Amino acid sequence: MSGDLPLSINIKEPRWDQSTFMGRAQHFFMVTDPRNVLLSSEVLDDAKSIVEDYRNGIVKPGLTEDQLWRAKYVYDSAFHPDTGEKMLLIGRMSAQVPMNMTITGCMLTFYRTTPAVVFWQWVNQSFNAIVNYTNRSGDAPITVNQLGAAYVSATTGAVVTALGLKSLTKHLPAIMGRFVPFAAVAAANCINIPFMRQRELKHGIPVTDEEGNRLGESASAAQQAIAQVVVSRIGMAVPAMAIPPVIMNALEKKAFMKRFPVLNAPVQVGLVGLCLVFATPLCCALFPQKSSMKVSSLEPELQESIRQSSPHTTTVYFNKGL
Repeated sequence: MSGDLPLSINIKEPRWDQSTFMGRAQHFFMVTDPRNVLLSSEVLDDAKSIVEDYRNGIVKPGLTEDQLWRAKYVYDSAFHPDTGEKMLLIGRMSAQVPMNMTITGCMLTFYRTTPAVVFWQWVNQSFNAIVNYTNRSGDAPITVNQLGAAYVSATTGAVVTALGLKSLTKHLPAIMGRFVPFAAVAAANCINIPFMRQRELKHGIPVTDEEGNRLGESASAAQQAIAQVVVSRIGMAVPAMAIPPVIMNALEKKAFMKRFPVLNAPVQVGLVGLCLVFATPLCCALFPQKSSMKVSSLEPELQESIRQSSPHTTTVYFNKGL
């Protein structure tokens, strides 16, 4: 070991207390920071090297604690917590704000015609499918056929839902039509996420004891994880898709918006982006990333296996995904 930084810093866990909402919020403001998508491969690989070396007892000369934590959060923003693989750029949580503000802004702007609804819902659900796959829990591979079937099922279900909701608003006030994209996205999340993570529901996700020792795979844990992610994703969509329509409905009655209708889309995108900057980390923080459940709530065969291999374990832990 070289350098003055002690090896007692626990960078396996977040810097802030994850048992509190504020601690989780601070953590996710770092993980979802949109500036992280601009980092080069060299910066990401350097952060990975710092983190892995530190875990192996090697300290880079001159490394400070703040630099170590910065490297840890750069690493967490780009590498999967279970597989350690570098994630797809647009699937990372740090890409949520720039990607979602563009897609959501366009969904809210171009919601009046059926072709526009189909196109933007397809774009949105395709993006969500990438995010759901990239941020899945566990380290088991998924085949191309499984991925393709999940994608087609998720996007088709989402588009059909959007069209069905749009048809119901034909005789309602115009302001109600503006909320069709939100209702469709909320419903689609309930379809897209379970479909894209269906392998976890069938085969389970890894569960560990408090020290991180793997105890098996649990489908019950997967069900809890996916339910929490669905709630978080719908929560993210609420401010971004509920607040801008109200503001835009008022703005479009103003003389300057009538004079410059081209401003509609950029203003809407900007409003959505402002909401997402806060909604994304705050809704990710609704549930701990390292979720837990009682052994007694697991499948009977897994309960028996844990009682034999780790009789003192009463609670198991797992990565719920994002």
